[in-house]
Amino acid sequence: MTVERRIPLDSDYVRVAGALAAGSTEPHMVYENQGSVCWAEGEAAVFTVHATGVTLTENGKRTELPGERPSAAVADAFGAIATSGWRAYGWASFEWSHLLHGGVRTGTDDPLAYLAVPLREIRLANGAAILRAATESEVDALEQRLSGAVVSATSPLVSDRVAVDDREDRFGYRDAVAAAVADIRAGLLDKVILSRVVPIEEEVDFPATYVTGRQGNTPARSFLLRLGGWEVAGFSPEIVAGVGADGAVRTQPLAGTRAFEGDAPVDAARRDELYCDAKEVFEHAISVRLAAAEMAEVCVPGSVHVVDFMSVKERGTVQHLASDVAGTLADDRTALDALAALFPAVTASGIPKAKACEVIHRVEPGTRGLYSGAVLTMDSDGAMDAALVLRSVFRRDGRTWLRAGAGIVAQSTPDREFEETVEKLHSVSRFLVPPVPALVPAATS
Repeated sequence: MTVERRIPLDSDYVRVAGALAAGSTEPHMVYENQGSVCWAEGEAAVFTVHATGVTLTENGKRTELPGERPSAAVADAFGAIATSGWRAYGWASFEWSHLLHGGVRTGTDDPLAYLAVPLREIRLANGAAILRAATESEVDALEQRLSGAVVSATSPLVSDRVAVDDREDRFGYRDAVAAAVADIRAGLLDKVILSRVVPIEEEVDFPATYVTGRQGNTPARSFLLRLGGWEVAGFSPEIVAGVGADGAVRTQPLAGTRAFEGDAPVDAARRDELYCDAKEVFEHAISVRLAAAEMAEVCVPGSVHVVDFMSVKERGTVQHLASDVAGTLADDRTALDALAALFPAVTASGIPKAKACEVIHRVEPGTRGLYSGAVLTMDSDGAMDAALVLRSVFRRDGRTWLRAGAGIVAQSTPDREFEETVEKLHSVSRFLVPPVPALVPAATS
């Protein structure tokens, strides 16, 4: 049973959710989706996908789930949840792609995907907050915490910043790009997205960075999480997959990039460059073609179509060529099947995907983890929304870092692709905030 309470709310949803996250000592996640913001805390049930199978952990009990397809096993388990109107929150790492496409495994049994049904949540939308928890007393406590968060949301933003050198080529990125161009010209693949890591040596306050960075970005989705061993704050430029309760499926590939600095004449000239640059147009067109082909694998035959082709979207410090591909989910498929078909996003992996993922595994140091994976929500009515994890700051196992990549095709040059990563990094690096005290108390037992 879930107790639900609706109260009026006229506040900045992102700032309120950030304050709630700052005061939380439990696993939690914030997810912004087209004007609505959700904050979820605690774990009533957790589903993890490993290279060896799918596991459900509930009330301290660990159960291995049957099923040949991990997406089908998780979907079946979600179907048994008794709570009405539930929403699950979680992530899928880039390395899930190796399981999906038969690539090289990571060598560990770390989770490849992680989904949690929360103990309590607050959904902020349409001038109201919907509070959800197991009992009336827990909802009362949530309301008190929400009141504190609303007050905290009016406090001035911290002006201090953590300095980061994002122009040092620490790991030979330009050399990797040159090698990839040679592979592409030799006919081994058409496109690959190569990324580089920028370490952060100072402490970063993730909730404060999320709130500050959101004010300086125009993302398709934004998120803040401390879940499954990861901390991430990000401003996603696109969705990997969106599925409605009615079975409508969407993906929004972005490929082709120029800087966006807020100088109207300069930005307009760069936008015109995008449309005239054969390399950028080619990179975008082949990405859209593959996204449509992947959607066709899980959609009703003939339903896949391009809604909007090659418009320009402004995303923080960059602008992209963008398209919108839509279809209708087949009756024997689930939202997780749609995500699996489109994962990893073509705009963060390459073409063909299996070969691109192999190249990425070979030339990039270490694993990507959540970078270029997905942060997602799943609803009891079958809806799902999965944001591509780019333009983000990461923390795991005592390390903090940024990461950015660029799409490499035959016409790419190492210097230009390196500069593109710098332009993308600025969407986050300008907003890194040092530690600040939390003003909202955490839940008390």
